[in-house]
Amino acid sequence: MTVERAAGPGAPAKVDGGPDLGAPRDVVFIARQLEKAGFSTWAVGGAVRDALAGRTPGDWDLTTAARPGDVRRLFRRTVPVGIEHGTVGVLGKDGRMYEVTTFRRDVETDGRHARVLFSDTVEDDLQRRDFTINAVAWHPLTHEVRDPHGGAADLAAGIVRTVGEPAERFREDRLRVLRALRFAGRFGLSVDAGTWEAARAVADELPALSAERVREELMKVFREVDRPSDSLRLYEASGALRSLYPELQACVGVPDGDAEVWTHLLRTADAAPRHRPHLRLSALLHDVGKPAVPFAAEGAEAFPGHAGAGAALARELMRRLRFSNAETDRAVHLVAQHSDLPSADAPAPEVRRWLRRVGPEHVWDLLRLRIADARARGGPEEMLRKVAALRGRVRRVLSAGQALGIGDLAIGGAELRSLGLPAGPLYGEILRDLLERVTDDPSLNRADLLVEIVRGRIS
Repeated sequence: MTVERAAGPGAPAKVDGGPDLGAPRDVVFIARQLEKAGFSTWAVGGAVRDALAGRTPGDWDLTTAARPGDVRRLFRRTVPVGIEHGTVGVLGKDGRMYEVTTFRRDVETDGRHARVLFSDTVEDDLQRRDFTINAVAWHPLTHEVRDPHGGAADLAAGIVRTVGEPAERFREDRLRVLRALRFAGRFGLSVDAGTWEAARAVADELPALSAERVREELMKVFREVDRPSDSLRLYEASGALRSLYPELQACVGVPDGDAEVWTHLLRTADAAPRHRPHLRLSALLHDVGKPAVPFAAEGAEAFPGHAGAGAALARELMRRLRFSNAETDRAVHLVAQHSDLPSADAPAPEVRRWLRRVGPEHVWDLLRLRIADARARGGPEEMLRKVAALRGRVRRVLSAGQALGIGDLAIGGAELRSLGLPAGPLYGEILRDLLERVTDDPSLNRADLLVEIVRGRIS
């Protein structure tokens, strides 16, 4: 396919041979029903961009001249996902929901939100989009491409560029700065010079964005970009890191072995599994406490206490971005525990106490984090062997059902009451003591033996 840039503003691009982008049957059906009713309808957004880039498209979105009421009238199964914005969800036969949005044009913006009006042309709708690579429309029936801003050519040339004047686009919505950095990393693109300068110029204004939008952009980097460092390095170079994540900016330039702390954090995030975006976040934060603690002398831990300092900084950052309490607690726990693994030949009780402290629900992610940490340093064989050996020992402890908490003991409050002990703080003291004994010797975790231990204590 050859796509030529439009001759003038708003004019459709010329297309030699429309490509088949492999839209799902339901997309074709929805477009056909709307077109039969007299409403121009096009596929737009990420699916078109990804297909043109040779990637598997994700969610397919349609834009149309039909108003929301028209869409709901034409289709039996619809969901009003954003009527005020012109968006109706149409449920396909495959069970998926396809968003159908009325053509729109911006009339007013404040840097965070835009006020829009409905329009009658796809060109108006493409004009309001952020980057040329996202401003390409494809017709599911005729396979015609509308590309008035040269997005297909920019994609082929490896460039991310705003639609129209960059400064104006970023004034309309500052989040577009972070989106540019994400797209550049995800698709291996260079940022157009004018777009880059405009992004740097508004970097200090990024904290005015809502915490939720900033958080979601960061998590999209972890979910969508093969190597998060490809985008996060642009965060630092553009000033976005300094504005939004001063805790991470403080890591830039701090020596850490053969690299700087910031470089190591990026390498660790890259080495963490892509399908675990929250673990990638923990990887990015795991050594964030190093600049906050003094560097130790040779032969000692280089940054003593950095895990605790990092956990505090990670909690502050995640609360600022309004992560859920569960997400925050999990990441903070991994940061706090990441540097304290027992040795590969540690006594079994020591391994069990470490596992109690870490928690069975966190241990596998902690070991994944340690593997990513090791790989970020070039994969030291000693560390990888240590983690592999520890993983095997953890698996054996868990498969054997050994007690790791008071709830795992063979007796509890009912048995203590049967021994005549009054309810109160003594129960907890006795059960904690029993857990310590069972941690040292799992064979003691039998009801008869534990009852005898308690009897000996109270006699």
